[in-house]
Amino acid sequence: MADSEDNLKRAIAEDKYIRKIRSFVKREGRLTKGQASAIERNWAGMGLDYSGSRYDLEAIFGRSAPTVLEIGFGMGQSLVAMAAAAPEKNFIGVEVHRPGVGACLHEAEAKELTNLRLIEHDAVEVIENCLDDGSLATVQIFFPDPWHKKRHHKRRLIQPAFIELLRPKLQIGGVIHLATDWENYAEHMLEVMQGSKHFRNLAATGDYIPRPAERPLTKFENRGEKLGHGVWDLKFERIA
Repeated sequence: MADSEDNLKRAIAEDKYIRKIRSFVKREGRLTKGQASAIERNWAGMGLDYSGSRYDLEAIFGRSAPTVLEIGFGMGQSLVAMAAAAPEKNFIGVEVHRPGVGACLHEAEAKELTNLRLIEHDAVEVIENCLDDGSLATVQIFFPDPWHKKRHHKRRLIQPAFIELLRPKLQIGGVIHLATDWENYAEHMLEVMQGSKHFRNLAATGDYIPRPAERPLTKFENRGEKLGHGVWDLKFERIA
């Protein structure tokens, strides 16, 4: 435990940006009546309020099960699909875009999901303050903001200090699954993950993996593929 804390402090000292980074760019979209109604109906059962204290996941879900954390689920279609396809797992989605939260709750309600909870808050603070070490089986971050201009690359979520922040929350053998449709960001992600001695690349080729079956193909992604756009998936397993 002391070694883990020392490594985290060192990573933060080396990359002070972790204290400024946010897992999102706040976009105040218009909340539809349907989304607002879905939040009103379902937040008590599927929403987790942020208080800065630890969540008791076993009490929240009423069971002990592998837990998947998704950071930035957008409108939530793929998260709901994944939760519906894996009822044996618990899923937690973190998103700050309220229309996305409402849309996700609407989809989850329609599918009568009981294994999904949502948090409307910055993921960095949720990770720091609300999750116990070793509580996660998987962390998935799909299509985060690429900050494609070179001068903005430092704003990208996937940075060494952020990965070091995530690391203790994953069980040994737990997996970080990343996906992006920006090749430059994919290269950056690969460099960051391979730079950590605590993770092992699960790609047989040592770089990227084919889209795994459990990650649904989004409409946006399907359209991009037809236009010849690439998508890169990475999976790294925590080994230490």
